[in-house]
Amino acid sequence: MIYGVLNLSFWGYVLATVIFTQITIAGVTLYLHRYQTHRALTLHPVVSHIFRFWLWMTTGMVTAQWVAIHRKHHATTDIEGDPHSPKVLGLKKVLWQGAELYKAASKDKEMVDKYSHGTPKDWVETNVYSRFSSRGIILMLIINLILFGIPGLTIWAIQMLWIPFHAAGVINGIGHHWGYRNFECHDAATNIIPWGFWIGGEELHNNHHTFASSAKFSVKWWEFDLGWFYIRCLSALGLAKVKKLPPKLAMEAGKLHVDLDTVKAVVSNRFQVMSYYYKRVVRPILKMEKKAVVAADKSQRKLFQRAGRLLRLQDSLLSPRSKTRLQALLASREQLRVVYNYRQSLQNIWLKTASSQKELVEALQQWCKQAEESGLDVLHQFAQQIKAFVPKPVRA
Repeated sequence: MIYGVLNLSFWGYVLATVIFTQITIAGVTLYLHRYQTHRALTLHPVVSHIFRFWLWMTTGMVTAQWVAIHRKHHATTDIEGDPHSPKVLGLKKVLWQGAELYKAASKDKEMVDKYSHGTPKDWVETNVYSRFSSRGIILMLIINLILFGIPGLTIWAIQMLWIPFHAAGVINGIGHHWGYRNFECHDAATNIIPWGFWIGGEELHNNHHTFASSAKFSVKWWEFDLGWFYIRCLSALGLAKVKKLPPKLAMEAGKLHVDLDTVKAVVSNRFQVMSYYYKRVVRPILKMEKKAVVAADKSQRKLFQRAGRLLRLQDSLLSPRSKTRLQALLASREQLRVVYNYRQSLQNIWLKTASSQKELVEALQQWCKQAEESGLDVLHQFAQQIKAFVPKPVRA
């Protein structure tokens, strides 16, 4: 039959395409990404296998290969060795050739063996899904033709392009090139948009790279993660269990000293702390300095162009030209230089991985003491806030 056994209307075929592609996206984000790669949740064996079977038919991807490539990406994000970084390979190449980059990386057997630990190695994975990875795609084509007839060929083609373009291209490309950043993590990951509907919540890429082991990608109250909605539904049915969520930062009223709880809260929530630092320390000083300079000498206005971005980004993400501009800005404005240097010294505290807990407490105490004696009200107030920080239990 030309229109298949279902014989749908035009909009029926459109709806079927959306449903099929969204099931595929759900399989990638829930099963491959959050469960298999990051172990942020567990899935009931039945749900897990349904996703495995569906992804075999719609993508032909092998779980071990996908997991290994993504773990390698997190281990070498935006530096040499990253399988698909637009910062290394260029946005155009990653956006339009993401699938080819995936295929090339999957052929590195040593890398796959190194990073794929914990992925399925049962009989069906070894003898069907991995051995005949392309046969599932053919099976999907046959099913589509039976259900939808000739239009099923178009639906199948869209299914085959969906993950290569959106996951391999858009997320890995645009998600490291354009968008907004809630947190200054150590790579260039961005949130493409705050409402992760179309690609299952993967649009919230900066949040994910900041809290890679979290089952939930949305962080701000106004962000939406469709994948998290699916997880909550499965959890309510007893088909999923959340293991990890983003850490929480709380303040204890009346707490005026730095102790081990303070250090645990600051280190665990370092990206939130640095976000607060920018908003409450750097940005007020930047506004004040910019206003003073423009009023005195408008010719120096150019010095402050995109100054917020320069003062917010990690040094490793700044181009040589940006670093030169930043140094010129800091050299000309003393208060900006002071708060920038305090930011660097605060970050250095949690980079002391070999330090004992006692040394970390002492280092944070010293930082707070110096900040309070700096003569800048914003630094003094921020040091007082740090002392009140305590870890907050995370609940799913």
